[in-house]
Amino acid sequence: MTGIPCTQPGCTGTIDGGYCTVCGMAPSAGTASRGSRGSGTGRTRSSSGRSGPSGSSGRGSLGAGLIEIPPVPYRDPATAIMANPQVPENKRFCGTCDRPVGRSRGDRPGLADGFCANCGSPFSFTPKLSAGEMVAGQYEVLGCLAHGGLGWIYLAMDHNLGKRWVVLKGLLNSGDAAAQEAAVAERRFLAEVEHPSIVGVYNFVQHAGAGYIVMEYVGGRSLRQLLLERRQAGGPGASMPVPVALAYLIEVLPALGYLHDRGLVFCDFKPDNVIQTQEQLKIIDMGGVRRIDDTESAIYGTVGYQAPEIADEGPTPSSDLYTVGRSLAVLTFEFTGYQSTYQYDLPDPATVPVLAEQESLYRALRRATHRDPDLRFGSAAEMRDQLTGVLRQVLATDDQQPRAAFSPYFGPELAAVGVPATLAGDDATDLLPSPAVPEVVSGLPMPLADPADPAASFLAALGGLDPRQLAATLAAVVAGAAAGSAESAYLRSAVGGLVGQATVPPEVAESAETLLALARARILSGDAAGAIECLAGLPADEWRAGWYRGLAGLVTGNASRARGDFDAVCDALPGELAPWLALGFAAEEAGDHSAARRHYDLVWTTDRSFVSAAFGLARTRLRADDRTGAISALASVPTTSRHHLAAQVAAVRTRICPPDGAAVVSADDLREASRGFSALSLDELPAQQVTGQILRAALDRVLAGQPLGAGRLLDYEPTERALRFGLEKALRAQARLAADRPRRTELVDLANAVRPSTWS
Repeated sequence: MTGIPCTQPGCTGTIDGGYCTVCGMAPSAGTASRGSRGSGTGRTRSSSGRSGPSGSSGRGSLGAGLIEIPPVPYRDPATAIMANPQVPENKRFCGTCDRPVGRSRGDRPGLADGFCANCGSPFSFTPKLSAGEMVAGQYEVLGCLAHGGLGWIYLAMDHNLGKRWVVLKGLLNSGDAAAQEAAVAERRFLAEVEHPSIVGVYNFVQHAGAGYIVMEYVGGRSLRQLLLERRQAGGPGASMPVPVALAYLIEVLPALGYLHDRGLVFCDFKPDNVIQTQEQLKIIDMGGVRRIDDTESAIYGTVGYQAPEIADEGPTPSSDLYTVGRSLAVLTFEFTGYQSTYQYDLPDPATVPVLAEQESLYRALRRATHRDPDLRFGSAAEMRDQLTGVLRQVLATDDQQPRAAFSPYFGPELAAVGVPATLAGDDATDLLPSPAVPEVVSGLPMPLADPADPAASFLAALGGLDPRQLAATLAAVVAGAAAGSAESAYLRSAVGGLVGQATVPPEVAESAETLLALARARILSGDAAGAIECLAGLPADEWRAGWYRGLAGLVTGNASRARGDFDAVCDALPGELAPWLALGFAAEEAGDHSAARRHYDLVWTTDRSFVSAAFGLARTRLRADDRTGAISALASVPTTSRHHLAAQVAAVRTRICPPDGAAVVSADDLREASRGFSALSLDELPAQQVTGQILRAALDRVLAGQPLGAGRLLDYEPTERALRFGLEKALRAQARLAADRPRRTELVDLANAVRPSTWS
């Protein structure tokens, strides 16, 4: 659909590719025809000329399927041409020594062309191409669009292919014709780059002693322009909303991964080099792209974004990911000093509210921009996974709506930790005790095994063994690999017989998965020291080793050590919830209930399948005398959970426990507990236990001289005599259902003691 007037009020644009060329909105119902939206899965190189954006393919995936980001209208190329192309003096630097050049002196304006006073190199900031000039007999120059690190960027029209818009950008600032020719030849590999989020490269040409790369024109606004617009609208300090910035970078990371898979690095990623047009992003400015093994070509980058090791080691995929992390920081907060004081560092979160509030975001930034390349994200795909997880956490925290997702790194909870063993219990004050360490260790999610590991199928065959048997079996495999050849062959053969194989290959015995499985089995069987010993053979950057060291720390009672290990796993995988849950348990075990509460809250808010987090949140809120918050956490356990009933009972029992400093429960809490209990379907014993606990709390209030108000409570009048009769009845019912004689006798004695005085 092209040329149809936009139906939005006051808009003068037309519909192109399914969206208005001015306001970016879709046509009103009834205007769009079937198939007006493209798939967004590939790039279409348009030859339609001025009518629309080259490569327009309709709605993209911007927003990661989690948020809606308004489209940016396509910009008519004719309106993008600079009327008076000049480079501001404060942006004029020597291309050789990076010293300021072309600056004013007194009343004399700075020269746009001249020689550097420091090194003598020539400089020029005047456009080399003029409007109307024909480049390579094919591209008619229309004017300047911007000035970049390699000189002016020009808008031109391709007269050979349907008069389409193109962009010309200089390749090399050199007067050496041979060097120009070599540069053009060397860059031709960029024409093979085909990705919907990367600007299309059409050609490489030489003209008047200079080399130019010919790229598609992308109409829209750069992320830097969008950031500046937000700051102008919101005032000093305004930045992009964190979810929007995350969504932008999640969208472009596959494009960088595409380059890395082909042995290329982008080098100069920054908000200026990403453009949103309609609902798609495109990385532009391919002039700095080079091969990973290229040790000769010039390296282009921008201070404040470029990784610290570039000068010594050159660009790598890791340094590209560093620039993505720096871009995320610049977009999400007012990063004053990012090109000076904090050129290679992040500010203290205590001075940046968004980093203090969004701990996962801070950890993601810290890993992405780590000074040590080996401690950054290992790939664009891994970084995208983690930023997507962080986005889910940020969104859930903002609106309190869960954003659950399957994890590629962890399985689900093996068991809900902290759920009361019985629905009720005999004492209403015995609420939500902290879980024992063995329950925590056996209930936490397990890191997923690498299916490509040579030990994967072997370990799966041993799944039926209990922890002690598994530990002994795997210890024999590992010991056999380290022993002499005869003993090694014998042990591998013996263990191989257990799993129906003739022998266990050496690569299985030496596998990281085997060592990790052995560590877990030893932890579950009580041999934490042995677990730590076998983990020592794993690489330092293996986060799963840190996970199991954390479990071992819990087992040995070293909660502080466990907390440090789980904290390191959170640093490595800030978008995953399992490490935050484990960190919550470790903090709780260490007595830091405030930190534990914060971690449980993050996990439960994001994903309601982690029931352990709900009970942990309730426990830690209760310890902070936040009964209302504890009840809210328990009440939010969904009806689809097998622990829903236990949570509801715990919520009722929490209501009838007096808050700290109070002798009795309020009348409102008692009546709310009564209503909540009446809605539950319990077996007789827990039903009678909860009934007795509610009536005991009500009786204590009446005995303290505080009324219950009008109306019956669990079908009893709110009087001392009626409540005593009700409590007696509940206790005698519990006695009838008691499992042993001593308990039965105790309950009967309690019933007799509470019974009101009567004549019979």
